[in-house]
Amino acid sequence: MYLLYLDDSGSVRNADDRHIVLAGVAVFERTPYWLSNELDTLAHRIWPEAPEELEFRGTDMRAGKKKWRRIPRTERDQAYREALQRLAIRRDALLFGAAVHRQAVAPEDPMEHAFEQVCNRFDRFLGRLHKNGNTQRGLIVLDESSYETSLQGLAKHFRTDGHRWGRTRNLAEVPLFVDSTATRMIQYADLVAHAVRRYYENGDSQLFDLIAHRFDAVGGQVHGLTHITPSDIDCPCLVCRQRTR
Repeated sequence: MYLLYLDDSGSVRNADDRHIVLAGVAVFERTPYWLSNELDTLAHRIWPEAPEELEFRGTDMRAGKKKWRRIPRTERDQAYREALQRLAIRRDALLFGAAVHRQAVAPEDPMEHAFEQVCNRFDRFLGRLHKNGNTQRGLIVLDESSYETSLQGLAKHFRTDGHRWGRTRNLAEVPLFVDSTATRMIQYADLVAHAVRRYYENGDSQLFDLIAHRFDAVGGQVHGLTHITPSDIDCPCLVCRQRTR
């Protein structure tokens, strides 16, 4: 089984946020143990007195919030980069994500559009595995959020009635929602989602460039990341350039 851990970045309630992002990491069921150990080791180095209490969240690390406020900016930035680098070198980890420009889908909920995109792309990845003789089911795990009820309902609808691209055929169950403090994998997802949002919302690619090569792709064509924009916006990002070829 493949597990897809997702987290969001950007707030639907904040009118200043142009983009809403849902992104994270997909791994085979045995991989979370090893990846979690990587963050545990990093946390022990930074906060040795209680490493299990140090949560890796992109916004907190960059802004110096919660326990990160006692850590110098340069060390926080280095920890963020190192966490992404540890993820980026894992060939058994793939990234999926969707960045939705609010104007492109208004007045509809941009998070539901993002979830629909990510669900479909993860399902298609599992379908490719099946065609290559490696049949796997998938399970989506999300951080607890205000979207829990709507996203669970949407996923159930996908399984019974399908979505605009057809039906999901490879997901084992509706998404599970967990507390991010309980699993390092959701923390990885948060770091990925924040890096993607920095790229699309602020034009800052420093963090995104560390992980861009890990988004699901075949033959140089990126399938694991999508950017939904208004028709009158000419976006130069990789996935938008692919659409216009």
